Formats: sequence, structure tokens, C-alpha cells
Amino acid sequence: MHVPMLINDFLKRAVYLYPQKVAVIEGEKRITYKELQDRVNRLANTLRSLGVTKGDRVAYLSPNTLAMFEGFYAVMQIGAIMVPLNTRLIPDDYDYIVNHCGAKVFCVDADLNHQINPIKDKLVNIDHFVLLPNEKRATEEGWLTYEPLLEKASPVYFAEEMEETDPATILYTSGTTGRPKGVIQSHRGLYFNALNTIIHLRATDQDVLLHTLPMFHVNGWGTPFSFTGMGATHVMLRKIDSSLILDLVKNEGVTIACMAPTVLNMILNDPKAKVTKVEQSVRVTHEGSAPPPSFVKAVEKDLGWEFIQVYGMTECAPFLTVAHVKPHIAEQGEDKIHQVKAKAGLNMLNVELRVVDSEGEDVIPNGQDVGEVIARSNVVMDGYWQQPEETAKAIVNGWYHTGDMGTVDEEGYIEIVDRKKDIIISGGENISSIEVEGALYEHPAVLEAAIIAIPHERWGEIPHAVVVLQNGSEEVTEKDIINFCRERMAHFKCPKSVQFINELPKTASGKIQ
Repeated sequence: MHVPMLINDFLKRAVYLYPQKVAVIEGEKRITYKELQDRVNRLANTLRSLGVTKGDRVAYLSPNTLAMFEGFYAVMQIGAIMVPLNTRLIPDDYDYIVNHCGAKVFCVDADLNHQINPIKDKLVNIDHFVLLPNEKRATEEGWLTYEPLLEKASPVYFAEEMEETDPATILYTSGTTGRPKGVIQSHRGLYFNALNTIIHLRATDQDVLLHTLPMFHVNGWGTPFSFTGMGATHVMLRKIDSSLILDLVKNEGVTIACMAPTVLNMILNDPKAKVTKVEQSVRVTHEGSAPPPSFVKAVEKDLGWEFIQVYGMTECAPFLTVAHVKPHIAEQGEDKIHQVKAKAGLNMLNVELRVVDSEGEDVIPNGQDVGEVIARSNVVMDGYWQQPEETAKAIVNGWYHTGDMGTVDEEGYIEIVDRKKDIIISGGENISSIEVEGALYEHPAVLEAAIIAIPHERWGEIPHAVVVLQNGSEEVTEKDIINFCRERMAHFKCPKSVQFINELPKTASGKIQ
């Protein structure tokens, strides 16, 4: 029997088994699963009334809110494609992405629509702009108002007939070309990722998930699906605040959260962490640059939270590995456990991984020989939206090439040691060094420029500019260069420091090394 694996299966199960259980907590608001399905139905019918049909794209620009959460299910329920956007970009980025994906409806939080107003006229495919409410504002001229739309819509359930291979979401990620690429994920890929999350992160109906990770990041790593399917409770968090996070963990009984390195660092360094007593067990899932074992130890000893390292990327929905400690390794003591937990880990179910050399041959599994990590799995993307050439570069002979360099040991543990691509990961955000270099070259005093990653205690790594100035431009300062970039791109992408040198090293062909 073939029954399509569709994302809305997860909400249907929760509504059937846990109708009166609290599904979403947003501030003082509590929404049960039955109420959530009613609101999702109304939103789905609203989108249909706005002309959205199967295969159409609906863009969302929002922090972690109930409205954003509802959007995932409503959009996919009618066979449309969800396009969640990074909230830290600038209007020019949104102009490119929204036009590139061809979105028909654009739902934007009231905290962020000031970023869209200057470019509304440029978004030629958008038929309707919908304002998602914040605590202070729910209406604005030229925008449809969210709650009144839902109130007048039908609560009758409607689901488009779909196949599991239909696209469910397009996720824009920075690439080495500088412009974002739209990763197409099908219902099937997201479904398998959700099942792996349930298995490897041990999701249950006893869980309370705090959404510290932005839901625009690979659909919040798929947790709106996996933990919903198990009947867990979701706690929304609009903005990262370590003190508030600690309060929510204690007061809402949070049992799990997915966090970037920067967020965990903030919590570890918050004085409140030393005095906040939490009765329940808490586990934190961490993805990003490999942490030192001492960091793992600090999380587990100082906070008392179980540390779970995972590895993946947008193109893989995102999970590929989890740093599960095998029983016989755990017997070797605490230090060994922390060492293993700092690795990318073991491949998850239905994920086949290899570490290959430049000839495509598997490296010796000795934990020392370095090669590129490649993957084959149902979680791997269908391709890049309208970029077949880029897709062909990434998926070769049925294997997705991650661009990450790593080792594999005799136990099967993978450890990432470097990145092949010119991507800097700072605070969980992908930064294209080529994009930043392009901005630097616009400065009239810059002759040559290169962006490299340098370690940073809080952000993991940050962009550092190495610049050769034009003759006669010696008066240009580090501050001038940084401010120039900040006027042209999202601030998190800009170099945090600048080094001036006389000449950049080059290859024999004249390329900057």
C-alpha cells in the first residue's frame, strides 16, 4: 500500500490524539491542538481565497510566532510551497529572493514590514501583502490584517491532493556565488528528517520545546513537524534573550531546545544561570562549528543540560549525523564522552555518508585522513530552485557533495575539520565571503580584498577583511571600511576587523589564495 508521506500528517495525528493539550505557548496565550487546527484551516482557506493554488509560493518574514507556525501547516496543507525568509537580511536581499521564488503572497511580521515597505513596488509577483501582528500593532495601510482574515474564513478542513515528492518548501541559503540559492525540499524529505528527529532526539508527548532556533532556519530544523507529531508543546520566542530563556525553561517546564553556539554561550555567561534551578531534565541540540570538549562539559556540568551535537545543512533538511555515544565508549569515562559529543557524530537512519578523497575514493577510517563528506539520503534536496547548473555541481552521481572536509574513524564517527566552500558560519548564520568581498571592491580605495574566517569566543567565527589599498589611499581606516560595508549589506555579514597589507598572496594563475 502506498500512502503519501505529507507534512500535515504530523498535525493530524496530534489533533486526533491530543485535541485538548496545549500545542503552542506564546507569551500568555495558550492554544490547544484542536484550536490550532481550526486556525490552520482558516488560514488555508484564506490563502485559497487570495488565489493561492497548488505549487504557488507563499513567503514568510517573521520571528518565531504562532502566526509563523500556523503558516507552515496552512501553506503545505493546500499544496503550496512555504518560503521562510531570514529576518536579518536587508531590503535588497528580500527583493532578490521574493522575486526569484515568484511568491504570490507575502506574510510579514509587524516588527519587520518596515524592511519591505521600501521595495513593495519591486515585488512584481506579489498579489497580497499580509501583516502578521506583534504585541503593539496589527494593522497598516496597504497591508491585509491577519486576524480579521482568519475570523471571516471557513474553519472547514481542506487539503489538496498531493504526492510526497511534491515540493513543500524553498529555503534560501548563502552560496559561494554570493547570491542566495533556493533549496527545494519535498514533503518526503522533510518527513524523513522529522522521523529521524523523533528517533535520535527522542521526541515524546512529554516534551516542551522552546523555539530558540529561528523557524526560518531550515524550518526550525523541522521541529514544528517532528515534535507536533508526537504531541509535544511548543513555546515561541520572538527574540533571543538569555535571561528570558532561563525563565521560560523554568516556568514552562522546557525539556528541549535547539541552539546555535552563540545562544548557548550567552546562557552560560548569564549570571542568572547560576541561580536558576530547573527540576526537569533538559537536553539541548547544538549545530554549528564543532565545539571543544570543554564547552560540552560546561553545558552539562554548569547548566545540568544534556548536550546533543548534530551535523547537517539546509540541503539535507538538515540532519545527517548525531553525536550518539556508543555504550562501550561511555565506559571509558567522562572525558572520552565529552570528546565524542563534540564530534559531528554517526550517520542517522536512512542517511548514507562517505568521506572521500580528491579521486572520489573513501579515505581510510582512521580519524586522521581528511576528505570531503558526501551524502545519499531521502533528506537530500531535490535541487536548487531555477538553478539546474548549481544542482548538478552539488549532486554528482547520486551523491550530495557537502563541501565540508572531515575524517571518519574506525567506529564510524565523523569529525568536520574544515569547509571546502567559501562560507563563514558566524553565530549560526551563513556568510558568503565572495558577497562581502564584492562589497569591499565597491570602495574606491580598495585595490584587492579577501574575506577570511577568524575564531571568535562568542560567535564561533567572524569575517575578517584583508585589504590592499590603492596608492594614495593610506588615510582610509579600519572603521571606514567596516562602515562602508554596513551601509550596503546586513550587518552580521560585514567584517568585524580589517587588516591592511601591501599584497595578497596569489596562485600561479593569478587567483587570490
